[in-house]
Amino acid sequence: METASPQRIKDVMEMQNTVTPMPRYQCHKKVWALKIAKIEREGLPAFKGATCRGSYALGSACGKCERCEWERQHGPQMRTIITPAERGFGPFFVDQAYMDKHKPDVGGYYVQYDDGYKSFSPAKAFEDGYTRL
Repeated sequence: METASPQRIKDVMEMQNTVTPMPRYQCHKKVWALKIAKIEREGLPAFKGATCRGSYALGSACGKCERCEWERQHGPQMRTIITPAERGFGPFFVDQAYMDKHKPDVGGYYVQYDDGYKSFSPAKAFEDGYTRL
């Protein structure tokens, strides 16, 4: 990545004050979506006598205790359970990468596109842009 010169920063600031609006687009995609009723984090199970507080993912765990063994088998990242508001659709898991990237909220929509990409849309933006087929 390049570092912008002071003159470049000044030029961009001046351009931002122009009255020409950005090009406008209308959505014409068809997506699959579920309104989110509930979001729950999967927790670590209770471990009897586990003293290791390290992280298997960061390499600081002891590697021998019950917690380390659980993380080795299940993965160090906790999953999240999303429960849809629509009847007839059960809860499903999303991984930490989805949560970190999209930061979904209850009331918004879990969205899947034709190419399989999964996303999140706030309720107002989704409802203003899409009509159920």
